[in-house]
Amino acid sequence: MTDAERKLWWHLRRLPLKQSHFRRQATIGPYFADFACHESRLVIDGAGHADSDQVIADATRTKFMEARGYRVLRFWNNDVLTDIDAVMLAIHDAIKTSVTPHP
Repeated sequence: MTDAERKLWWHLRRLPLKQSHFRRQATIGPYFADFACHESRLVIDGAGHADSDQVIADATRTKFMEARGYRVLRFWNNDVLTDIDAVMLAIHDAIKTSVTPHP
């Protein structure tokens, strides 16, 4: 894992929400998500690939995951390393808005 992934993983494991059980390198179809919470249908992946082929591949992966009901959030490593509070707030908000209550 990169430094940013280690830092984010440390924080994800400590989210105080019931529906926030994240897995690392979670498989979704033929793809691996950096982090995924299947219960809240949320994927967190890195951002910022400069290679145009990788940008296209990322867009294809995102489209595949979204078609299966996942919301995909992407964060730059620099944001994770320098402003983890803002990153975690965005993740927290995404979990709260993506979870449907049980009847």
